[in-house]
Amino acid sequence: MAAAARKSDSLIERLPPTRGRLEAGAPLGAQTWFGAGGHAEILFKPEDRDDLSDFLKGLPRDVPVTVIGIGSNVLIRDGGIEGVVIRLGKAFGNAATIGLEVHCGAAALDANVARVAQQAGIAGLEFLVGIPGSVGGAIVMNAGAYGAEIKDVFVSAEAVDMRGAIHVVDGNALAFSYRHSKAPGDWIFTSAVLRGTPGNPDVIEARMNEIRSKRDDAQPLKTRTGGSTFKNPPGQKAWELIDKAGCRGLKRGGAMVSVKHCNFLINIGGATASDLEDLGEEVRARVKDASGIELQWEIRRLGRRLA
Repeated sequence: MAAAARKSDSLIERLPPTRGRLEAGAPLGAQTWFGAGGHAEILFKPEDRDDLSDFLKGLPRDVPVTVIGIGSNVLIRDGGIEGVVIRLGKAFGNAATIGLEVHCGAAALDANVARVAQQAGIAGLEFLVGIPGSVGGAIVMNAGAYGAEIKDVFVSAEAVDMRGAIHVVDGNALAFSYRHSKAPGDWIFTSAVLRGTPGNPDVIEARMNEIRSKRDDAQPLKTRTGGSTFKNPPGQKAWELIDKAGCRGLKRGGAMVSVKHCNFLINIGGATASDLEDLGEEVRARVKDASGIELQWEIRRLGRRLA
């Protein structure tokens, strides 16, 4: 631990000045929805977009950078993440309406954006109330639920690349497809504009309540989970393949395949990140044996595994 602390202190000394916050050895796993995993060597929370841009312009090129959102669909491995982890904070969490558009920061919670749209009588963004995450992550993976996805409401976004350059893009540039966009891997989205259609706030609220109810009934929301674990293969539903492979309720250490919805892994108490990842890999192997289909992870797994 002492050696790790010295290494982190040495890295901080090499980083450019910032108006934001730098923290050595910041616990990350405890801040994710799984509640498991290691630390960041250095955690950086920028003050605003320009602070982020300036920091990246001055960052030594040999320093690895990892970006995380609110921790809803991520698994931080037990060995932690080397280099700098960037996490956008409150300064990027705003959401306001202009006409039929919602202008929001990339750290704005999807559910909050849906609520802001509803209050302004903007329909079409109700599905966001069913997505556990923030806008930036939703753009990267073209998040969707209940018959709609980000590409249906996306107008434009701003992003900062790893050299600090600022980019403004529209949906054509991102070429959205199922749970995917062509956003370069070194981009950090900082804000977005989403557009809906005119609607009655009461009708919109009723639809949002319906989505919440369906989600509550179908998903293990009151447990430590990272959300949907695997992508649906073309023409298939991941949960059905997992169920048919006999994985419902399967356990590994403190990790378990949810009985309520078996495309969710849950931390039933004391699970390590390795427990969760190993359980996921066992599920993938069993599904491959039973159906010939190889499930792809939807949850991002970041950092180093412990030996």
